Amino acid sequence: MFDFHKDKQRYFNIQKEVTEEDVIPFLEKQIGPCINKRVLEVGCAEAGVLKAFLDKGNTGIGIELAESRFVLARQFLDDEIKQGKADIINKNIYDVKDPAVELNGLFDIIILKDVIEHIHDQGKFIQLLRGFLAPDGVVFFAYPPWWMPFGGHQQICNAKLLRTLPWFHLLPKSLYKGLLQLFNERPATIADLLEIKETGINIEKMRRLLRENNYTILDQKFWLFNPIYKFKFGINKKLVWQPLTMLPYIRNFYTTAHYVVFCPKS
Repeated sequence: MFDFHKDKQRYFNIQKEVTEEDVIPFLEKQIGPCINKRVLEVGCAEAGVLKAFLDKGNTGIGIELAESRFVLARQFLDDEIKQGKADIINKNIYDVKDPAVELNGLFDIIILKDVIEHIHDQGKFIQLLRGFLAPDGVVFFAYPPWWMPFGGHQQICNAKLLRTLPWFHLLPKSLYKGLLQLFNERPATIADLLEIKETGINIEKMRRLLRENNYTILDQKFWLFNPIYKFKFGINKKLVWQPLTMLPYIRNFYTTAHYVVFCPKS
């Protein structure tokens, strides 16, 4: 695990900076200035992403299932919560039956950053988001394609070799589990890694799910070096060379982060 994952204040600041420098400008190309928008972040963790939107003059709600991260998010956004600009909710989004009532309105922007790859039944979830969107609202996903070198989230391993070993998450499940056990990874870590082996998503599956659920892709970005790599490895962000983004399936192996913004078809 990287040090900043343990230092939650630093992780909050990193997420805020990446959102300010890369996520918001990406969205603004499609929706114009991100000002006076109502923002929902699903799986907000410590809410660094949401904080960047609040600082631009928006209001927002973060939903976080992990209680420890919910508590930290409320601490980090204490001023905004007191001012009525934000709220953090410790709840499963599936338990929100009437967003307009329970969340005091619908949303202009819905954000999932490094979250969709952890969700089971992604088609059902993507369809669910329609009920949270205001007219002309958009959804933004950022995620690591499953086939990229570290798409298995092996950076959470305790063994240094496994943390830095690319593509071994693509092994058959039995071999993958056996290798993790051989290196004495904790049962909880193994369970987490096997779960993401089930839920990890690639670019082609994402495009298919959006098409099947009647969404239109407004824009995409394919990162060769994810913007957050500056903090992980000291590597500056870099986009995939545009012709290489056009190669179905193959592009998953060198795209370390896929940004996609979409909306329901009219």
